[in-house]
Parts: sequence; structure tokens; C-alpha cells
Amino acid sequence: MPAQQVYDTVIVGGGHNGLVAAAYLARAGQSVLVLERLDHTGGAAVSTRPFEGVDARLSRYSYLVSLLPQKIVDELGLRFAVRKRNVSSYTPVVRDGRPTGLLVGGGEERTRAAFRRLTGSDAEYAAWEEFYGMTRRVAERVFPTLTEPLPTAAALRERVGDDAAWRALFEEPIGVAVEERFTDDLVRGVVLTDALIGTFADAHDPSLAQNRCFLYHVIGGGTGDWDVPVGGMGAFTDALADAARAAGAEIVTGHEATALRTDGSAAEVDFRTGTDEGTVAARHVLVNASPQALAALTGDVAPPPAEGAQLKVNMLLTRLPRLRDTAVDPREAFAGTFHIGEGYGELAAAYAQALSGQLPAAPPSEIYCHSLTDPSILGPDLAARGYQTLTLFGLHTPARLFADDNDKTREELLAATLAQLDAHLAEPIADCLATDAQGRPCIEAKTPLDLERDLRLPGGNIFHRALAFPYAEVSTGRWGVETAHANVLLCGAGAVRGGGVSGIPGHNAAMAVLGL
Repeated sequence: MPAQQVYDTVIVGGGHNGLVAAAYLARAGQSVLVLERLDHTGGAAVSTRPFEGVDARLSRYSYLVSLLPQKIVDELGLRFAVRKRNVSSYTPVVRDGRPTGLLVGGGEERTRAAFRRLTGSDAEYAAWEEFYGMTRRVAERVFPTLTEPLPTAAALRERVGDDAAWRALFEEPIGVAVEERFTDDLVRGVVLTDALIGTFADAHDPSLAQNRCFLYHVIGGGTGDWDVPVGGMGAFTDALADAARAAGAEIVTGHEATALRTDGSAAEVDFRTGTDEGTVAARHVLVNASPQALAALTGDVAPPPAEGAQLKVNMLLTRLPRLRDTAVDPREAFAGTFHIGEGYGELAAAYAQALSGQLPAAPPSEIYCHSLTDPSILGPDLAARGYQTLTLFGLHTPARLFADDNDKTREELLAATLAQLDAHLAEPIADCLATDAQGRPCIEAKTPLDLERDLRLPGGNIFHRALAFPYAEVSTGRWGVETAHANVLLCGAGAVRGGGVSGIPGHNAAMAVLGL
């Protein structure tokens, strides 16, 4: 039970954003209570041992770091590190009856040669360098604003200082920019994938949902780099919990908030445990949960949930599989993002099939191997024997497809997804799977409905709701965390400039509480 009845700030939810806010506010001298429903902190950014009797600690839900500002790490004194991946991506394909692919990484000359090998000229590589040079310049200008008060669209456009880049990323469907700059179908697909992670949209969707997703995937750190958290994602949230407690914040697990009452200046939060109920009072309440969960607490009308659209698969292998493309070492291919079925035409076909209510016949997905960059997540024995982890993220699998029979559809989709992977391997992935203490293959899959059940993500949407552009819209407030109640703030992924593992909504909510 909480140590006291009245606090300066109560935070509902001990995910990474709630912990960031708790650490900032406690360091500012506030009394802070974090109420966490589960028996552990971290939310979706946790590490677990999902396979019985196997010493492998996987980042179970979220798995890479890009949007976390170094500013937050430094200001909170976090004992946390990331490592760069030497390879950005590998995308296998069959051309003229032979297996080949595109390896991006390993130095400029090697990447140029890979483009030439795939396309027969240097033209696509030149277009690639120009396009990502443009996104890097945008990232350098936009990323620092994410921990500042919300700019207007006009102010952010002026800060970007490139009308063509603004038009390509903020105003026109991203498909226009991709098709104008690239001609090769595979290269186009590799570029487009960043617009579709967890977002069910077409390249030319007029809502620009794909543009917002793309932007968040290319601006991280001001470089667009996606890094591997040393020790797994749980190492990050454990460091946050330690920092919050060291600053004086109180964190109680197994405490579920059930109601929130406020008059705009003072608030009360009801909670329950497995055996008891209680109420705490506070001047401010921060909700590190979805907008739907906030509405349920306050009794307000909930916004419609945004639909999740991904398959999440964790695997443990005894060895990496051999590739049909013998020109590439599997250790390089899986060290970056391994794209499967993500040619431009393939992505469009998968979207169209899912939109019509069918599972994609050739489901697109991408894989990476955490343990190649950070073997510390494996027990010493597993690491010495060459075991590796694989994390797969499937695209264009909206929650609606699983509504009739989640379990059956999950199995069908998993089988089809692994078959797509097997088409590029010289041996079936099933032959490489480790087994747990009961002799079962070390593989688990999560659909959007599974994420809704396990993590209370509405519709299984990993961003809590549709992503927003990082500038002020109507009624978004100074920091983008404000709600209809003056002393209640949204500090989770559903805030403006939320989504992903960033800590940014937690930082911004803390700044709003402190009146900065």
C-alpha cells in the first residue's frame, strides 16, 4: 500500500514514460507515487525469459531504441547503454531465377556495390544517398524539438528550412516521394517499410498515417539510427525505476487504478490490489496509459481506438540458418533488419488483401538478431554454444483479421510468415529452433488482440492511437500532454510526440507539471 494518502503527483502506470516523469518530478522535490497494475514496472519495454528452463532474456514486445533522447539519459543519470548495428538492413530477393539481395551497411563502398549488384547501376544508390541525406537533415532539426514546447506547424517548417523535404514528408503521401526518387521495386519497398511498422496504411493513403510513422522512424537521435539496448529493453526500464526511486519516488506494483476524480486543481485516484482497495489524493495526476484508459478512469467519452496491425514473434535458435544467397554471411544479414516479402509491389498486395478481410498470402515481415550485437542477453552456456535470438515483426495484419478466432488465425499467419522466410533460407527455420525444458520449440507469437489482452493496448495498437505530427494542432496544449482536465496529463504513447520507446511524453508531462 502507498506510504501516505496525499502526494504532489500520482502517476498511473509504471511503463517507461511514467518512470521518466516520476524521476524528473522527484528530482524536482515533489512527492511522487507510481501505481502499477502488474507485478513489475516497464510496461511494453521489458525483458523476460519466455521459454521455460531456457536462460535467454528477450526484449519481449519493444526491442530497439531510436527515439530516446540522450538528454533524458544524461539528465536522469541513467546507467544504460546502447550499441550500434554494423549493418542497417538486408533484403533477399530472387532475380532472374537466382537468389540475391540488398545489404545496406558495412561501409559506403560495400553498400554501393550491393546496389550495383542488385540493380546493375549506381543510380539507385545515388538516389538512396540523396533521399536519406534529406531525412537526416530533417532529423537534425526536428528531433531536438521533441523535448521542447510544441512548435506550430509554421515554426517547425521554418526550422526544417527545406520546402521540398517538408512537402515530401509532411504534406504529400510518402508514396509520391518514393516513386519519384526510386525505380527498383525492392529498393522502393525497403524505403517504404519504415512507414508501415505498426501502421496499417497504403503508400498513398490520404490520411498521411504512413508519413507520420515514417517520420518517427527516421528522426530518432537526430540521425535515424536504431540501436540495440545492452542487456535488453528491461535494462532500460530497470535503470529508470532505479533512478526514480533514488530520487525519492514511491513505486508500488500490483496496484490497479480504477477511478480518477478531479475538480481541475485537486484530484483523487482510487485503486485496488489483490486483497484491498484505497484512495490517494494529489495536485496532479499523470496517466501513463492510452487515451481510452484515461477516459475509463475519468468517466469521459473515450476516443475511438486506433487499430493495431502487427505480428510479434520471438524465437531462440541453436544457430543462424544458412541463406540461399551465399554472397552474404548470415551473421551480417541478421545483424541488421532482415526484410521478408517487402518489395513495393508485395507490400501493396499484402495491404489490399488485408483491407479486403483476408490474411496476406505472402505476409511481409522483418527480423533482427539482438544477440549478435549484445550476447549478454543469453546465458553463458547458450552464448558459448552459438545460440541466437530472432525477433520478427509482421506488417499489414490488422486486428480485425483475428476477431473471429484469434488462436487459429495466429497459427495460420505464423506458418505463412515462416514459409516466406524459409523461401530465402538454405534450411528450414524450424530446424534451427531451440527447444525448452519440455521439448517445445522456442517460438512465441503475439497478435494485436494478444497485445490488447496482455498490455491493454486498445486494438493492439503499439502507439496507443494514431501517431500525430510533432507540431501543435487544435487543443494540443503547450506540451502536447494536456487533457480536458487542467491537472490531469497524458504521459504515455498516446500523447502528441508519443509512440515508440522514447521517454519523451514522460519528460514533457513532467515539464508541464513544473510549469516550464
